[in-house]
Amino acid sequence: MRRVRFWDGSTPWLVSRHAEQRVLLGDPRVSADNRKSGYPNFAENFGMSGLSFLVMDDPEHRRLRRMVLPLFTVKRVEAMRPRVQQIVDERLDGLLAGPKPVDLVEELALPVPSLVICELLGVPYAERDFFQSNSSAVVRESSTPEQRDVAIGALVEFLGLLVEARLADPGDDLLSGLAGRIHAGELTREEATEIAVLMLLAGHETTANMIALGTLALLEHPDQLAVLRANLDNPKLVSSAVEELLRYLTIVHGGRRRTALEDISVAGQTIRAGEGMILTNETGNRDPAVFADPDSLDLQRDARGHLAFGFGVHQCVGQPLARLQLQVVYRTLFRRVETLALATELSRIPFKDDGFIYGVYELPVTW
Repeated sequence: MRRVRFWDGSTPWLVSRHAEQRVLLGDPRVSADNRKSGYPNFAENFGMSGLSFLVMDDPEHRRLRRMVLPLFTVKRVEAMRPRVQQIVDERLDGLLAGPKPVDLVEELALPVPSLVICELLGVPYAERDFFQSNSSAVVRESSTPEQRDVAIGALVEFLGLLVEARLADPGDDLLSGLAGRIHAGELTREEATEIAVLMLLAGHETTANMIALGTLALLEHPDQLAVLRANLDNPKLVSSAVEELLRYLTIVHGGRRRTALEDISVAGQTIRAGEGMILTNETGNRDPAVFADPDSLDLQRDARGHLAFGFGVHQCVGQPLARLQLQVVYRTLFRRVETLALATELSRIPFKDDGFIYGVYELPVTW
């Protein structure tokens, strides 16, 4: 832990080690509210409005989060496995029947989680270009505050209209469930819409990048890909492979931003009330005190202690669904496309160095 100088002259704490990150992320004296004084925002006027409980503290955070938690229980998500498998198979059917090489991002990595979250929410998949382009604007570091606000505003308007439609004509989807909460007086229309925006953003952007980047990592580590191929019928190994890829890649970059509500002593240092902190999970997941030889990809290691989904009360609510999709995609892709290979040099692949969610813009492959 050390103090770092920030863009505005402030000196928040940079917390890089796994142990201290877990302590702080699990401490109720640590705030995720970006309106608090001392919060280390990414830039001046950095817009995070419209992202619901992601930037709230309890009890409001807990009240809103519990509205969606029942949808993401392990049991309920596991019941979605046949449908996710069907979606993946259909995308691969089309990919294999067409010309090659292909862009795996366009043909598989982005459509699969987009289809899944659209069905879960009740959002028309035909609107994917609209919500994908606006989602990209939200997570791009190069977006101005105005561009980010416009993108979030467009998503709020889009999903707000869908919530209104479900109030009059409910169905069997998350938006209808939120509409029911409005009827029951448990949510306002604004709260329901902001929850829907957060679910749509988080539901496809992160998983899509993990599918593509994880595939690239496996192609670049043929010894580990061989381990996966030899164990495609072993659910435990496939699950372990997903956890290791989540640890190794940790695609959420820029750190989890927090503020101390009270003085907190950790690792021999005292973080004073009102001081900000940046917890870099990407370094915590490469901490040699927790993961032996952390810079190596090892699909057989026990990586379950990773922080790719965060830790504590704010850890990712949709992580069971993300895990399921990654398990199905990697297992099916490498079973059905035995000779999958990059169709270009690694140095020519465009990486997302300009975003808070790391990944690749394109992944040309052949077989």
